[in-house]
Amino acid sequence: MHRLLFALDPEAAHELALALLVFWSERGPLLEVPAQLLRVEDPRLRVEALGLSFPNPLGLAAGMDKDARALAAWWALGFGFAEVGTLTPRPQEGNPRPRLFRLPEDRALINRMGFNNRGAEAAAERLRRFRARELAFPVGVNLGKNRDTPLERAAEDYLKALRVLEPHGDYFVLNVSSPNTPGLRTLQEGPFLDELLARLRPATAKPLLLKVAPDLSWEALDQVAALALKHRLQGLVAVNTTLAREGLRSPLAREAGGLSGRPLKGRALEVLKHLAQIPGLALVSVGGVETALDLWERLKAGARLVQVYTGFVYGGPLFPRRLLLGLLRILEAEGIRSLAEL
Repeated sequence: MHRLLFALDPEAAHELALALLVFWSERGPLLEVPAQLLRVEDPRLRVEALGLSFPNPLGLAAGMDKDARALAAWWALGFGFAEVGTLTPRPQEGNPRPRLFRLPEDRALINRMGFNNRGAEAAAERLRRFRARELAFPVGVNLGKNRDTPLERAAEDYLKALRVLEPHGDYFVLNVSSPNTPGLRTLQEGPFLDELLARLRPATAKPLLLKVAPDLSWEALDQVAALALKHRLQGLVAVNTTLAREGLRSPLAREAGGLSGRPLKGRALEVLKHLAQIPGLALVSVGGVETALDLWERLKAGARLVQVYTGFVYGGPLFPRRLLLGLLRILEAEGIRSLAEL
């Protein structure tokens, strides 16, 4: 099946795979039986972060399940949590197709999706139904603004989406770093970000995080972290996709959009290590995670949680199980009894 999907157009493959996972999510016992084989349930992998309990530190990054359609399937595949979205207050189509490209020579993807989603209200209803299943599976909600909303009114969009979704998410992430919505990254700049966080922080008592771009300078990252601390955010998700294109071999490397996958690995780790020097923020690392060693490296460098997207696309449905079993072997080799000890 994995090979079949790679024979299709990337977005068509994504839609087919998600449709199958949605079907599986709704099957009840047909979901729970294979979950017993796929999930790695081990108390050594438990993580306490953001005031929440995670069965393991490996999560699905935002973008894979924008509309919260297949949450039970992500649980069954072995993830410790999932982040849905990016969700905007109103539904939107996103950018014209083609807008998703595979770069197999580089184990990478380029996307310029443009926050295509069915809107906050529709996602809230699906999240409500998922909550009724009472699975121990934290869900984060990634929030953005609609494309046609001017920057000076961006905070209103984030607030609208947050108010609709707030009862249903365990934590919330403000996406101000996607390269595919014109002007959005401007919201990472000091005055814009200060105003945005001042308005959003009082709107929820739940954990609130900020997702940052890998292309920021160290000075800009320090400024973002300082504002996150000033407004009592719980953490940062580092990093989003990059506009950099150095060292790529694929003929599609010049396509516009955000690059994810293996080429982002080095920069994502650098940003994590830099931010880990700033106390007071929980760090969620994402970007270029492909192996159990990558997962271990991020945790050792200061990440409380780690997310994957492109690695899962290339790695297939057994990817979470492989990484978590590999992580347990590393813990044993290092003489570490649990992630809590780390």
